[in-house]
Amino acid sequence: MAAQTQYDTERLKELIARARVVLWDFDGPICTLFAQHPSAGVAARFVEWLERVGLSYLLREQERGFKDPQAVLRAVDSRHPGSDLVVEMEERLTKEELHAAVGAMPTPWADPLIRTWTAVGSRLAVTTNNSPLAVHKYLESRGLLSCFAPHVYGRTQDLGLLKPDPHCLNRALSAMGADPSTALMIGDSPADAAAAREAGVSFLGYARDEDKENSLRDVKVKDVVGSLQPLLQLLRGEPTDLTG
Repeated sequence: MAAQTQYDTERLKELIARARVVLWDFDGPICTLFAQHPSAGVAARFVEWLERVGLSYLLREQERGFKDPQAVLRAVDSRHPGSDLVVEMEERLTKEELHAAVGAMPTPWADPLIRTWTAVGSRLAVTTNNSPLAVHKYLESRGLLSCFAPHVYGRTQDLGLLKPDPHCLNRALSAMGADPSTALMIGDSPADAAAAREAGVSFLGYARDEDKENSLRDVKVKDVVGSLQPLLQLLRGEPTDLTG
């Protein structure tokens, strides 16, 4: 069910007004990456592959049921960090994400919001746990790459630097010469919120459904929207609804 999130219009105006730099999570606020290539299937194939090569013992019983392939990858990395196995799994995940990018579904209002934010002079970056190659492929397909390039900061083979570690946010801020107080991050997970907090960056939660909203509220995220439309309306100087 879609989230019917109440938000404070004046608070949104304040966040937008301060945002000289906008750091975007990718899968969620910009698109649904696995819309036509379900992530649960990718995770299951990881588990099956580990079984075929005799390494299923690396996963605990509950981890074999993970629906998120990144969770499977991180579980293996927690036992063999930086190993050849982890490198191979990360490469396999990148290939899956590149395949998924072809059928990714744009988040409603994301494309015009990105273009409008760029047009009014803010600088944008992607800070994500997904492969930067998949991000580039998707943004290029939507004609949005010029709004972000070269500032796409995604997963490296050092999985310890994935969010909630603020590494990708700090990379973006450093490369753009931006003070954290002038930046806003838009994300949809507790890991995004934690990374923003650690980096000293304001955070706006995007919750496409009630589960996402609850997960953000559970970690005390105050600013949450269920749609990107009110941000676009505020940037354009249009009146907004009370929910979004």
